[in-house]
Amino acid sequence: MRVALARGASAGMAGVFVAAIALAAAPPALADDAADSAVTWSVTPASAAGPDGRRVMQVELDPGQRVTEHLAVKNFSEREATFALSAADGYYTETGRFTMLPADRTSTDAGTWITVEPTVTLAPNETRVVSFEIAVPQNATPGDHAAGVSASVRSTSAGADGTRVGVDSRVGFRVSTRVTGQLAPSVGVGEVRAEYTPSWNLFAPGSITYAYTAENTGNTALAVSDAAEATTTERGVLLPGESRDVRSEPQPAWPLFVLTKVVTVDAAVPDSTLAAAPVTRSVTVWAVPWVHLAAAVGVALIVAAVASGRRRSRQRLDDLVARAREEGRREAVEVS
Repeated sequence: MRVALARGASAGMAGVFVAAIALAAAPPALADDAADSAVTWSVTPASAAGPDGRRVMQVELDPGQRVTEHLAVKNFSEREATFALSAADGYYTETGRFTMLPADRTSTDAGTWITVEPTVTLAPNETRVVSFEIAVPQNATPGDHAAGVSASVRSTSAGADGTRVGVDSRVGFRVSTRVTGQLAPSVGVGEVRAEYTPSWNLFAPGSITYAYTAENTGNTALAVSDAAEATTTERGVLLPGESRDVRSEPQPAWPLFVLTKVVTVDAAVPDSTLAAAPVTRSVTVWAVPWVHLAAAVGVALIVAAVASGRRRSRQRLDDLVARAREEGRREAVEVS
């Protein structure tokens, strides 16, 4: 999880506050904002003494256990700023980026286990360590539960029609809580679909793509990958209960009327030796070599036309020779 920096920015909808969450792993970056008063800040995991270099906070707790953790908020701006602190359930997007529920959605899992003070006010260039509590319910299910902790700044500006336009910019990091108990990694794979695209070049192969839906049916986070022939592709992380539509990049394939693609999906628990049982699926797709057949028909027609022309030429020549012989015999008879 990155140490993220953000600046306030305006939304495009009047009267609505839009949450902009930055939680994916990447080097520090600044959002574009030309305003001199723009607020720039970062949020990172920390110890009681200060930032400790972690990008992600990972804890393992028993049901009913409580623990105090810390985060560090730094105000890089040249003015005082007040940040709203919050926690919410986390999830991975279809593109594989981790984020957290927006403010208008209600958390039901690990986001509700975290209690943090509502606001913190920082002087210019000040860093503050803030404690927060993670309290796992007694009835929490074993396995991995993800949340995000963030600091946000709400800014407003005047729209073109004079209405106030605002945005709630949030920056934070991932908090992964593993509840002790039996871990059961498992991955489900839906029907594999394939599509063949021919090449118009006789001397180049066409391409085949395959698609399927992967679902985390276990209780641990899973790093999913698939292998088709000699190609292995990473498909990102799925949290328990999440699913993702996967589509491969085009792969070269010659049109051999019928092609069979065998796809094996592997899923391993990150930072662990645990893994789900691999799932293998196969799919068959028509790959009729229409271009090659058309070319073959064209060549055959040309050959047939040439052969027919030669036969007609030979027949005309034979007719001329026969006519000449017949005329020669007639002349010989008349002379005699």
